[in-house]
Amino acid sequence: MIPAPLLLYLGHNADPMGIKTSRGLAIFAPEKCVGEFRHDDCPQTLGLPRMGIAEGAAAGARTLVLGIANSGGTMEASLVEDALAAIEAGMNVAAGLHQRLRDQPRLVEAAQAKGVELFDVREPPADLPVGNGRPRSGRRVLTVGTDCSAGKMYTTLALTRALQARGIAADFRATGQTGILIAGSGVPVDAVVADFISGAIEQLAPAREDGGWDVIEGQGSLSHPSFAGVSTGLLHGAQPEALVLCHVLGREHMRGLPGQPLPGLAETLAMNLAVARLTSPEVRAVGVSVNTSALDEDAARAECGRLEDELALPCTDPMRFGVERIVDRLLG
Repeated sequence: MIPAPLLLYLGHNADPMGIKTSRGLAIFAPEKCVGEFRHDDCPQTLGLPRMGIAEGAAAGARTLVLGIANSGGTMEASLVEDALAAIEAGMNVAAGLHQRLRDQPRLVEAAQAKGVELFDVREPPADLPVGNGRPRSGRRVLTVGTDCSAGKMYTTLALTRALQARGIAADFRATGQTGILIAGSGVPVDAVVADFISGAIEQLAPAREDGGWDVIEGQGSLSHPSFAGVSTGLLHGAQPEALVLCHVLGREHMRGLPGQPLPGLAETLAMNLAVARLTSPEVRAVGVSVNTSALDEDAARAECGRLEDELALPCTDPMRFGVERIVDRLLG
């Protein structure tokens, strides 16, 4: 487990989506977070106390979480310097980037000298099996999306908590760096060798007999040219009983691919259901989760209602309106 309290890193990031890991921790694990570290040119904030490295250490922070996400998951020189400063202040450092902390000799040497640890969250387990697709017991719901960064983790956590609030056994199964940091366990599926993705998810959500739910965090999108592969492996390995579709209202193109339009929601649902049927022939759609942050509340409710009529499924923004109606359909 990564030692808390945590100081959340925003760095120089100007892209709201680029700090999604730090934001996820601030929203879903606020009790672990002591503050945020950002440079003067960073316009983003999590609403936490802004602290320098020394201030964070004095406030009790035990780990600096490099909670950023960029294309390729690389470590810029300034990030390495900030991590070194945290180590010198006696903090551990955690990151979920594709580039590993352990592959930065200066960080490794400094951590050894100060007696602190480096945590690479995007490290898949060893000896993962190849998926077999054989039917297994248990109830599983998977989030899918029209795009990457479409709210799949937020929706999965909201569904898990809503089920638990009804006294139903439910476990959040994390598949990305942010979810793993929140849950304390999981499989970073985008770091798994392609042949083993479905097997990794079969292992993450194994057979269960207690009538409870595995609520599995989706990744990528079947319609995204860069990330469709990981989405396919998740659909097959999850063997989901149910799917929840996630979408960002007002997004103009696929994330990171200007000019590449988003698919329609009905088209996306049909595509995901067809792929999921390879290992879960009776899979069904139970709801639509939309990020309405670009709209005021009245417009958001109206758009949810329009999509609900269009798709004949409960439609909601989990952060504004909760997920109770999707849970009703899931359990119905």
